[in-house]
Amino acid sequence: MKHTLPLAPQFYVTAPQPCPYLDDRVERKLFTGLQDANGQELNDALSKQGFRRSQNVLYRPACADCSACISVRIKVSDFKPTKSQKRTLRRNAHMSRDAHTAWATDEQYDLFKTYLTSRHRDGGMTDMDVFEFGAMIEETPVRTRVVEYHEPMENDTSELKFACLTDILDDGLSMVYSFFDPDLSDRSPGKYMILDHIEIAREMELDYLYLGYWVAGSPKMDYKAQFSALQLCINSEWQDFEPETMSTGIAGSGNDKTILEQVSNLSLPNRTISQS
Repeated sequence: MKHTLPLAPQFYVTAPQPCPYLDDRVERKLFTGLQDANGQELNDALSKQGFRRSQNVLYRPACADCSACISVRIKVSDFKPTKSQKRTLRRNAHMSRDAHTAWATDEQYDLFKTYLTSRHRDGGMTDMDVFEFGAMIEETPVRTRVVEYHEPMENDTSELKFACLTDILDDGLSMVYSFFDPDLSDRSPGKYMILDHIEIAREMELDYLYLGYWVAGSPKMDYKAQFSALQLCINSEWQDFEPETMSTGIAGSGNDKTILEQVSNLSLPNRTISQS
């Protein structure tokens, strides 16, 4: 006889540490581990409730006195590019796209280091060596692809210029981490990869493109609010983005539920067990 029971992963909370997005604030994360046996189902379920993946861990903010970080996604069928975004597509139309299994290469690592040195010199990832980079790319218990964008060069060669680590969910794509050649910043490579991932999601007949967290008031995150058909995850419920909600995160006073209450309110996938 077979029965279905909810998965029962263990959840933990990180110690408070300085917020990377807003000055004079601290962050705290609720997280759980991903395992091969249930990783895909758990990633699908928790991504819909504002969680993000980092290697074999799923996490979301659980700050006691701030709710600025809001998970966002684009509803693919409703998205319409702006004139500026159409120009971005035209400027990068010559790029070739190659999506393949999550496997790290020296070319990716060199591009990654160049990107961090230029754009995030003081970030926590700057000191990652090639082995840590390989773990970031390859340690995944879910359906993950590396989407590479090459620029044609002379003699029928090409060079890697943009790349994105992307998860495939049951209802969409999740852009886990992207990086690019900083010398091409005038071509808006980050925005271009989002626009192209919208097209990939359409090709795969998926409903959403998950962009990670948007932080109102953070210059690093403002670009996400420039995409139409944006949805925000508020208290595990998705709602359409409206201009007046731009200050929601800043105005929020944090999650008033205890960690136990937050975990109890999560919707978890079922597992099948056999009983004789």
